[in-house]
Amino acid sequence: MEYIFSNVPHWHMLLNHVPSIGLVIVLGLYLTSFYLKSEDLNRTSLVLFMVLGLLAIPTYLSGVATKWAIVNNTDISLDLITAHQDAALSTFITLSATSFLAWLALWQRRRFSEPAKWCQGAVLIVAFISVLTMIETGSRGGEINHPEIRIAEAAAAETSSSEAITTYVFDTPWLWPTMEALHFIGMALLFGVVLVVSLRVLGIAKSIPFAALHRLLPLGVFGLVINIATGMGFLIVDSQRYTAIPAFYWKLALITIGGVVALYFTYFNHPWSLKAKDDATPTAKVVAAASILIWAGVLLLGRMLPYLEG
Repeated sequence: MEYIFSNVPHWHMLLNHVPSIGLVIVLGLYLTSFYLKSEDLNRTSLVLFMVLGLLAIPTYLSGVATKWAIVNNTDISLDLITAHQDAALSTFITLSATSFLAWLALWQRRRFSEPAKWCQGAVLIVAFISVLTMIETGSRGGEINHPEIRIAEAAAAETSSSEAITTYVFDTPWLWPTMEALHFIGMALLFGVVLVVSLRVLGIAKSIPFAALHRLLPLGVFGLVINIATGMGFLIVDSQRYTAIPAFYWKLALITIGGVVALYFTYFNHPWSLKAKDDATPTAKVVAAASILIWAGVLLLGRMLPYLEG
């Protein structure tokens, strides 16, 4: 286990290729789906957009951890690292927005037979912006260990996005406890929806058709958005502390897996076809039970982080 956490820079080198290369490929598939008027290709593209957004979580985390692993290396410019981290934050935000809009389009397709045109257009625009920020992030990252591709040495940044956020949070006494409160509210919304939906699939409250509970999914995803936003705030402000706790990596890994599992309730026919009094398939029940366990694990690890330091 120690081997995994002592090689975070290698994990970052591996992970960062997935969203960077994958985003270009998926954007091409998405555009092709409109040209071919293929609903299957369109749905597949939206699913892949969502998965890429979820993979951005461990990618950014491993990048922040890598910073602290190499920051004392005198052969590497701290200004280059800072520039790369700022660009990565922009990419994380735009890619997360793309992922959310893609999920919303999938939810609308299931709920209303087809997604709203504004939503499909928003996915396209934000995904294109993500590609631009990804190019900037990749070029900044390449300059860190490859001096041969640098046009010029990086000048000291006047204002770093991460440092500006950190300073603002520390200078605003009410902001950290507000973020903590929002984080707990977001998790309550998320876990509450997961619990209600999963318990129905497991056979509790069988008089309720799944379509009625499907309306709650945006509320759960909204809770996830709150959690990711506030959680990233905590990570940026106190990254050296969080990246030193192995349990924090497990928490974000479970969040990523839990987000992928949520696709089952959004995209697949099995849960959607459950009418009143219907019993779910064994596969659906396994997914529902796994979903409860995954998000319960996220809750537990989040609560235990202060006790697992060191």
